[in-house]
Amino acid sequence: MESATKFSVRTTDHSDLINITSNVSRAVQELNLEYGVIHVFVMHTTCGLTINENADPDVVHDLLHRLEAVAPWKVSRDRHGEGNSAAHLKSSLLGASVMVPVSQGRLVLGTWQGIFFGEFDGPRTRTVYCTALHSK
Repeated sequence: MESATKFSVRTTDHSDLINITSNVSRAVQELNLEYGVIHVFVMHTTCGLTINENADPDVVHDLLHRLEAVAPWKVSRDRHGEGNSAAHLKSSLLGASVMVPVSQGRLVLGTWQGIFFGEFDGPRTRTVYCTALHSK
């Protein structure tokens, strides 16, 4: 039985929060994870993952706006040669992974919760790696 799988996320904007809950649900099914935890990990340093509200799209807008206020794209004192230090900071603020319980083959999330992929240096094609954690 496979214990890991991956999928790609194609982003179309410089900064975005993309709901990937359905992708992760498919990974749970693909991995035949009935009970346990799915660990979701992004394999890049200028994007991140978070769990947040998936019902009101204004929340995504507001989060992106607030992240930009915390780490604006253009800061004259940044020294990183690629010019994307703000993306690295936003990635660090969100984190590179989330873990979600799985019960009866389904993600255990609250009513309003979704798993979001945060893009901060796009557009790009990104890789998300999912690992099933379960007891034998």
